[in-house]
Amino acid sequence: MITDSRTAQALHYLFEWAALVTGLLVYRSVRRKKRESWLTTPGAFPAIVGALLGAAVGNKLAFWIDSPQLLSSQAAGWGMLLAGQSIVGGLLGGWLGVETGKRWAGVRVRTGDDYVLPILSGIVMGRIGCFLAGLNDGTYGLPTDLPWGVDFGDGMPRHPTQLYEIFVASVAMGTWPWWKAAFAHTPGLAFRVMMLAYLLWRVGVDLLKPVSYAYAWGLSGIQWICIFGSVMIGIGLVRDFRRA
Repeated sequence: MITDSRTAQALHYLFEWAALVTGLLVYRSVRRKKRESWLTTPGAFPAIVGALLGAAVGNKLAFWIDSPQLLSSQAAGWGMLLAGQSIVGGLLGGWLGVETGKRWAGVRVRTGDDYVLPILSGIVMGRIGCFLAGLNDGTYGLPTDLPWGVDFGDGMPRHPTQLYEIFVASVAMGTWPWWKAAFAHTPGLAFRVMMLAYLLWRVGVDLLKPVSYAYAWGLSGIQWICIFGSVMIGIGLVRDFRRA
């Protein structure tokens, strides 16, 4: 496990970019299998631009909401504030960005299903970097006596929550053909189910992580963002089922 903070930060950045590149390559492959261009199809380019910009803004906002004490801390410089990341914020911000780009381009067709595999593959790649960064990343778990606890450098076995997420995302990728077929009757439904499942998963798995700043009921800012996002997605799903 890497204990040097600079090395860990550099490695984490490397895997962040690797996650982004992996997601784009998988997205390109998905579109090519459908015999559709990933850039020249009407609305595709604005959607990608919106996804990147929305994810960039969303992951910072979610990080600041999760750790508001850093905004007023004298010890926290701009480097620390800008280095913070949040997958949850990136996903929700990217989703909003895609919808904004599509609306600007006049596209009303739901295309979210094409993003499922790119998102899951990006999560796997990104969490590998989180795991290798250890205590320098902030995604490690609470101390545990379970036999698979991992010592991240402080001499205390902890929940390898990064590995938990890699496992869950890998299972979702492996079973994608089955649940994609199950929701194929409604375009975009598989994507929204995936997003709902991931947000609920994060509410649960983050109970195994230290809380940077506790909000109501001792939950973190990320957990409350996930709860709010889950409610909004759930309302949308209920509305769609009623229309159907």
